[in-house]
Amino acid sequence: MDIKHIPAIVVAAAITAGCSVATTVRQNTDAINNSSDTIRRNTEAIGDSTRGTGALVPALQGVERLRGPMESVAALDPTLRGVANLREPMTQVAALDPAMQSVAALSGPMGRVAALDPTMKAVAALNEPMKGVAGMRSSLEAVAALRPSLDRVSSLDVRLASVADLGPQLQQVGGLRQPLERVAALGDPMSRLAALGSVLDRPLLLVAIGLIALAAWGAVTFFAVRLAILSASRATAVAPARVM
Repeated sequence: MDIKHIPAIVVAAAITAGCSVATTVRQNTDAINNSSDTIRRNTEAIGDSTRGTGALVPALQGVERLRGPMESVAALDPTLRGVANLREPMTQVAALDPAMQSVAALSGPMGRVAALDPTMKAVAALNEPMKGVAGMRSSLEAVAALRPSLDRVSSLDVRLASVADLGPQLQQVGGLRQPLERVAALGDPMSRLAALGSVLDRPLLLVAIGLIALAAWGAVTFFAVRLAILSASRATAVAPARVM
């Protein structure tokens, strides 16, 4: 190698090394600056956290005061587990939401039903009478068997309405009750009079009865005259004897 070229190489190497060192120093300086910024920001964040922690002291003290209630809640662990086991039933209950809404819509009708409480109690008090009615089953079945007859009676509605229109006339007839009773008491004489009417329908029998009556009247008259004559004769015979 040429000795003349050695200083140039060394100089070039020194220059290259100097540039590399300068670059490294600059990079290190930038890294140190960035680290300083990061440390500053972390310091600020720590300060903010410290101040926030200081603000949380009253809250933490409040939490400390909740120690007793929290222990009580912790004692509810079995109960809470039991409630947790109700998840499936509660899900089923939640599935009943439409039905429950329908039941809620019955608020008005249920209120009216509740207002019927006295009436329902009165109906409940009819237990014994209703048992008595139940004992009348055979009689009610017999009445039910009268349905055809009742249908025929119902078909008489127009006629019964006409009879109902005769109410004033029937009341007037009702006022004739006593006279009609007296007329009813004349049943036997009317029967005899009816028998006499049948005699009047037979002229020959009537003539015969008239002749018999005349004969009887003549006989009675004859005997009466005869008795009168005999009485007079006896009176005449007794008078001279008294004079003597």
